[in-house]
Amino acid sequence: MFKRVPEDLALVILFTLSCIPFVLIPPLNETPIRMLLGLPLVLFLPGYSLIAVLFPRRDDLSVIERIALSFGLSIAVVPLLGLALNYTPLGIRLSPVLITLSIFTVSLAIGAYLRRRTIPEEDRFTVKLGSTLTKMKNSFKTTDTKTDRILTLILIASIVLALSMTVYVIIMPKEGEKFTEFYILGINGTADDYPTNLKLGAEGRVIIGVVNHEYTNSTYRLVARLNEEVIGEERVELGHNERWEEPFTFTATKRGKDQRLELLLYKNGEEDVYRSLHLWIDVT
Repeated sequence: MFKRVPEDLALVILFTLSCIPFVLIPPLNETPIRMLLGLPLVLFLPGYSLIAVLFPRRDDLSVIERIALSFGLSIAVVPLLGLALNYTPLGIRLSPVLITLSIFTVSLAIGAYLRRRTIPEEDRFTVKLGSTLTKMKNSFKTTDTKTDRILTLILIASIVLALSMTVYVIIMPKEGEKFTEFYILGINGTADDYPTNLKLGAEGRVIIGVVNHEYTNSTYRLVARLNEEVIGEERVELGHNERWEEPFTFTATKRGKDQRLELLLYKNGEEDVYRSLHLWIDVT
């Protein structure tokens, strides 16, 4: 059985596990708590767990050195984990990255706990939350030279600046290219098995999709034409990043080759066609 887990390692494990539901489960993943938990999991906790395993003794590193190395190692480790995932069937997606990062961090925290147990209690590194600032202040005061103190201040300032820039980029993301996805899929939901060969009177089925990447609400009008004759019309309102996808059925009413099924998309009441798609159909 585990004895009492040190406060710092207990917080690492609790923080990491708490992050999972706030990233994966709606509507929790739509709250600001997601960012508050996610940033430390990416930028600090993996490195801290690794440092805790490598340096379990009180005198191995100062508090400031542990904090600085925790940020640095996290920034180095997280991309490596992502690179490793890229060569697996899971790929670099949110869920696999989160689970891998969580397992990595919690496993190292448990390893750090087991290593500290092998060291006499008076030599173990421990964090008393009430005295953390005092330890950091004393660590700074005992720095050997004025140059070392200046370098320490520069390091701390760099970490604060990096964190501030990261938070700013997340809160105020730069708008990307504005566009709308417009596509046709086969009835099985893939980009194949289109109804290009039909018998007279048979029905053809496709799936039509529209995705709004315009960074604003948009109203679309979808017009379907077969051989220049309008056979369907739909009005769609979408917010940014919203998707509309519906099946569409048409009937082959006359024989002939190379009959043209056209799908025309108009945006926000404009007269000109914004996007267009077509499908060539042979009817026998």
